[in-house]
Amino acid sequence: MTRLSSIIIFCVLGLVLSLILAAGFIPGGLELQVTLVKEKTPLLIFPLKPKERFTIHYYHSVENAPIWEEHSLDETGKLYIEEERYEKFGAGMGKMPGIGHMVKVGIYEAIKDMHMPVGNFILRVGSPGVDHTIIWRGKRYNLSATIPHKAVRFSGKPVSLLHKIWHSFRFPQGPLQLSKLSQ
Repeated sequence: MTRLSSIIIFCVLGLVLSLILAAGFIPGGLELQVTLVKEKTPLLIFPLKPKERFTIHYYHSVENAPIWEEHSLDETGKLYIEEERYEKFGAGMGKMPGIGHMVKVGIYEAIKDMHMPVGNFILRVGSPGVDHTIIWRGKRYNLSATIPHKAVRFSGKPVSLLHKIWHSFRFPQGPLQLSKLSQ
């Protein structure tokens, strides 16, 4: 190998390494992590854009009425509740003074424009029939069908471009799934 060839290879490798290091510091979006609390194991990891919504859908344990809770992440990964929709008031449901506004959407009541910070939160997954389901980009992940009575933590965080690229190669079909949750 000639000296010129060695210099070219060294420069190319240096450039590639520099690009990889830079990608580790360039913002690449957000991740929503759903983690089993007791086991501290990530169950689902969803790539999200700031203000992109995901929904938690379930049936109220007392009223057996459907409820949709729409959430989002801000640029820093902080979780917000954006909207709640339900058929009728039940235990724990209803208007919160100063938060959003009530509207009628078909047969449902909705509190829109809430944008209320909730931070990381823990959800105790209900039994089948309660059907705690995450809806993300049109896909449904029924937690009640696979991990009933388990506690899961919802948390958001910003990720680097390198992290995002790495996950897109590892999980090209969508979120990281450590078990079969998709319906």
